[in-house]
Amino acid sequence: MNDRVALVALRDVPLSVDEALASVRHASAGGVCVFLGTVRDHNDGRSVVRLEYEAYASMALAEMRRIADEIAAEIPDARLAVVHRTGSLVVGDVAVVCAASAPHRDEAFRACRALIDRVKARAPIWKREQGPDGSAWVGWKEP
Repeated sequence: MNDRVALVALRDVPLSVDEALASVRHASAGGVCVFLGTVRDHNDGRSVVRLEYEAYASMALAEMRRIADEIAAEIPDARLAVVHRTGSLVVGDVAVVCAASAPHRDEAFRACRALIDRVKARAPIWKREQGPDGSAWVGWKEP
């Protein structure tokens, strides 16, 4: 367990940016970076009114932890937090919060960017878009 991975969670309630920030801030952190992924009203030319997130919870948490540990090893002075939402979200809701702190801004930015990019690529969290024309799983390709 890496003590520089301050928070890794899945939640089915609105996410707290303040919680993520508080978990990574400390006296040696000269740079703190936060990324918020929010539900937007469109995707690929289609209107979106809602997203439904599902996760394989135990596997998603383990993978998110593994990702944060990797980044902590790559950027040794970074402290990290990631919280992802599950359930039904409407336009404007926060779906994911990533936070990173480090002594300098460059490390904080790099750590935060790596965290969201890897979580999106690797964590078993799926979303279905709901729009006026029905619903579709995002990223699903017919075999």
